[in-house]
Amino acid sequence: MIKLFRTLFVGALAIVAVGCIENDVPYPVVKLDILALDAEGLKSQPQIDAVSKSVKLDLEETTDIRNVKINSITTTEGATSSVSFPGSFDLRTPLYVELSKYQTYEWTISAEQTIERYYMVEGQIGESKIDAEHHVATALVPMDHDMKSVTITALKLGPKDITTYSVDFAELTDFSDDSMRQVTVSYHDDIVETWTLQVIPTDVEIEFKGVDAWARRIWLYAEGRSGADLGFKYRKAGDEEWLAVNDITVNGGSFSACIGDLETLTEYEVVAYSNDSFTDVVKVTTEDLFELPNAGFEEWSTVNNVVCPYIDTPFWGSGNDGAAMASTTLTEPTEDVRPGSEGKYAASLQSKKAALMGIGKFAAGNIFLGEFGGLVGLDGLVNFGRPTTARPVALHGWVKYNCGAIDELGRVPSARPDLKKGDMDEGQIMIAVGNWTAEEYGGSADCPVVVNTKDESTYFDKEGKNVIGVGEMILTESTDGWMEFTLPLEYRTTSEVPTHMIIVCTGSRFGDYFTGSTQSLMLVDDLELIY
Repeated sequence: MIKLFRTLFVGALAIVAVGCIENDVPYPVVKLDILALDAEGLKSQPQIDAVSKSVKLDLEETTDIRNVKINSITTTEGATSSVSFPGSFDLRTPLYVELSKYQTYEWTISAEQTIERYYMVEGQIGESKIDAEHHVATALVPMDHDMKSVTITALKLGPKDITTYSVDFAELTDFSDDSMRQVTVSYHDDIVETWTLQVIPTDVEIEFKGVDAWARRIWLYAEGRSGADLGFKYRKAGDEEWLAVNDITVNGGSFSACIGDLETLTEYEVVAYSNDSFTDVVKVTTEDLFELPNAGFEEWSTVNNVVCPYIDTPFWGSGNDGAAMASTTLTEPTEDVRPGSEGKYAASLQSKKAALMGIGKFAAGNIFLGEFGGLVGLDGLVNFGRPTTARPVALHGWVKYNCGAIDELGRVPSARPDLKKGDMDEGQIMIAVGNWTAEEYGGSADCPVVVNTKDESTYFDKEGKNVIGVGEMILTESTDGWMEFTLPLEYRTTSEVPTHMIIVCTGSRFGDYFTGSTQSLMLVDDLELIY
């Protein structure tokens, strides 16, 4: 009886409470994004990042950054903007836009602009220095240069086609007075800058700016007298004969070259010359080769019902550890090997939808340098990277790909907001070397880069500051059987030595978003680093 009374009493209170509350239903959480932006005077498409809620515009050099015309933005349906478009905006500082519906999200629109500037003098030493902040351009010339008869061969200090100068640079010949002259530069009607042009004598005729030895090549950078006979010579330490270096790239007084097909772990001597002037001999030693373990994918084992692409020592990883919890295998050996293979197996990467606790999640078939880091709920942690100081110039291998239509759309990638079911999936092969650290990227010394599939801000960024060299191949259609490929790496510098390497092969490029096709299948075989 007491229990029945308590139930009736609580029910009565609930009815009274409902009658007193006008609206106790919480608003739904709707993420508001800028999906597209149309503006004038851009060099490339806007870079929209839904994670940082930012839009970056790369402006043509002739665009007035103080008056950038944005014609329109496309947002999540139903969102209202705190800024009215179209309009013209001063993007020397970021433009902040609030998108509102049930909640408010702040987005940032910013602009970057690069104006090409140059200053070249006949017979100068090396490359001119342009100080755009202080409006100073400096060229070095030999000590015996006639300072009353200087010839400026090229000058550009403002945006192309719209910049005017107070004097014709052909008339600027006498630099005997303090080695400098001034010129007024005008553009955009109201921008006026006073530039100082300097011509400074130096007793340096030729000097090295960099000598970077890799495993089978040496990169050379030097500065000499423009218009002179510029070049390099090299020899193996202990040899008497000097060898000429071919394919010299010359830019004024700066010049560079690459010597290839060298022996590893070998000392070489190099010199640079400008006419009859030579640098001192520089000695460097080439690096050792780093070979990828199990690059033919012949070694496989099963550990705790998980198929692993190794026997004893983990080097390659896959998503099998997570998929095994749903009794699924994504990555496994196949006897469908590439033509001419001396091995028995290749790696088969099959994208699938795996069900765990009754919940289905799309998983991309993949193989990568690193290891599976575990699950956070139904999302995965992946630890990328393996230690090496190697700097290969390319990744060579074989791939066979069946490209399916997207039938699983977990999340829409911020880089592809238009992606939908029925679009074709994309395969990806990517290699990168860099100096990632466990302290900065959350991993270990062995596998420093941790990606959390629930947090897009942790996804690998090939433009990231720690990336030294990177190469990527996107497959947008099925291959006609096995296809041989050579994937070159592009390096931002030849002097920096990496600490780790990352390689990823996947049949569904957007697998981190649980998006792709269950019909996508990639086979890879006999990967090799080219030096």
